[in-house]
Amino acid sequence: MIKIAPSILSADFGRLAAEVGEAKAAGADYIHVDVMDGLFVPNISIGIPVVKSLRGETDMFLDVHLMIDRPHRYVGAFCDAGADLVCFHAEADEPQDILAAIDEIKGRGKKCALAIKPKTPATVLLPYIAQLDMALVMTVEPGFGGQSFMAGQLPKIRGLRALVEQMNPACEIEVDGGIDPSMAPLVVDAGANVLVAGSAVFGKADRAAAVEALRMAAAVKPDF
Repeated sequence: MIKIAPSILSADFGRLAAEVGEAKAAGADYIHVDVMDGLFVPNISIGIPVVKSLRGETDMFLDVHLMIDRPHRYVGAFCDAGADLVCFHAEADEPQDILAAIDEIKGRGKKCALAIKPKTPATVLLPYIAQLDMALVMTVEPGFGGQSFMAGQLPKIRGLRALVEQMNPACEIEVDGGIDPSMAPLVVDAGANVLVAGSAVFGKADRAAAVEALRMAAAVKPDF
């Protein structure tokens, strides 16, 4: 099943609860929450208080993506704030701290994901795949919304799907960056099943039509 995860990075923060409500009414599956610290990525977005506030306003699945330095320090706080899934970057911490963070997230009864940037090979996730609920492939350089999809990431998604099928078939594969109806068939064909979409949903006046367009496009087999 293909899941659509609108990213609030493209939402109107002045009416964030209403925006999330519109995404739910539109049929979105997850709400993707991008957290940036200005260190791991060259931008600053939101943090724990916003996740806590969102949790009080919606029952939607909160897919919280930490683009922060040394994320093991904060994963527990994001779990407690109401994240349903906490995703952090394999490049942002040491192996022993990645394992500790996975254990902490799981110990709090939440789902766990690891993300990789465009230049990071999928094999970096090998030591962790068996413990993950999701793996995230960035299809743009993390830090800013509205970037164009990097088609060179498609072979990586395909390779990661092969690894997941061997080691942990229940692990979802999420893609984040430049996803719109034209890109959706390509990433789904490569093996992704969770599509993060920012401006492709929140940038449209009719959110229901936007989500449906992504879903319909994802069902189309690419014509190579």
